[in-house]
Amino acid sequence: MKPLDSVKSLRECGKPVVGCFPPYPPLELLHSMGLTPFVLWGLRGEVADAERHIQNYACSVARRLAQFVMSDANGLLDGLLFYNACDTLRNLPEILREGLAESGAVAPPMFRIHVPMVPTEQTDSSGYLRNEFESLIGSLEAHFGVRFSEEKFAASVALYTNMRDLCLQLEEDVSQGTMTFTDFSENLMSANFLPVENQVELLESKIAGSGPSLDSESPRGRVIASGILAPPNSISRLIDDAGFRVVGNDIAALHRSYAYAPETWSDVYDYYAHVYGNHFPCTTLLYTADKRVEQIMKMVSGRRADGFLFVGEKFCEYEYLELPYLEKQLKELGTSVLAIEISIGDDTAVETYRTRIEAWAEMLEAAQATTSPRVGQGGK
Repeated sequence: MKPLDSVKSLRECGKPVVGCFPPYPPLELLHSMGLTPFVLWGLRGEVADAERHIQNYACSVARRLAQFVMSDANGLLDGLLFYNACDTLRNLPEILREGLAESGAVAPPMFRIHVPMVPTEQTDSSGYLRNEFESLIGSLEAHFGVRFSEEKFAASVALYTNMRDLCLQLEEDVSQGTMTFTDFSENLMSANFLPVENQVELLESKIAGSGPSLDSESPRGRVIASGILAPPNSISRLIDDAGFRVVGNDIAALHRSYAYAPETWSDVYDYYAHVYGNHFPCTTLLYTADKRVEQIMKMVSGRRADGFLFVGEKFCEYEYLELPYLEKQLKELGTSVLAIEISIGDDTAVETYRTRIEAWAEMLEAAQATTSPRVGQGGK
């Protein structure tokens, strides 16, 4: 189902629908207050309306989000929630207001939090974060006429924790070869537009349907996939068809979103202090950036990966500023790196990637024949 159709279906459930700026909004909180939240990424289609307000050198995440809010889903959202994820996204609310006003539409109510971008070991920002969430809860209560409940919040956390555990199980299925990377990423991105209860049902059905290994022979290369968004299906199919086994991923819309959940917490404020303080490292969470290379090295070694496939979101300076150092460290580890770049329209021009992906597969396969299965030599 397309995102727009999914939002129309969400509205039929009778609960207010809140679109959340990516990558890591407090979904559990919104759900516990009787709202239906979903993350505004994984969107597709043209961006003609957005391009009247946003430069064409902004990332596709921002441009498609703007298109969706200002045109595609105009009038279907009961609220928008955003936080200081990156320079581009944090400036979008004003652009959305002006763009909607220009067309004669009224912007949906907007709610915000500011996540402190400081390492927990450097300073204690939990008090500041608590104030931000107190303000957010008060705003949501006043606008939607609901009341926050710690008991309901705990129930929502349990639901989302279960959903994230199921994502990890499916990720392991991909690693074992019982599910293609294409099916995995397509299902998880589609689940983003479902209520969490339906997400759990969908993921459980996929796990129950997992069969034997997809192939009896060794893959041509064991790789870790990385980037902000899951690759378009057309590119994911190239990865699968080339004979790669995606044994892990460092994708913001996938693993970085579900990798961590607090085991213990005392209240909603403590929960989000843990969530944002101990989140799986991401370039958009600046205070975690220093931990990213170490975490990725651990993933590469633990999953016995031969290669690291970076599918970069064009114009995402956060990712590209890190890539040269990360690539250097990976090559010193003996891990081959392939970096490709995607943007609007690239999911229909896949032939530009086919040769590079297949050549990389041949290189990794040749390396396996002359060295230990663990090591992949070479560079891009």
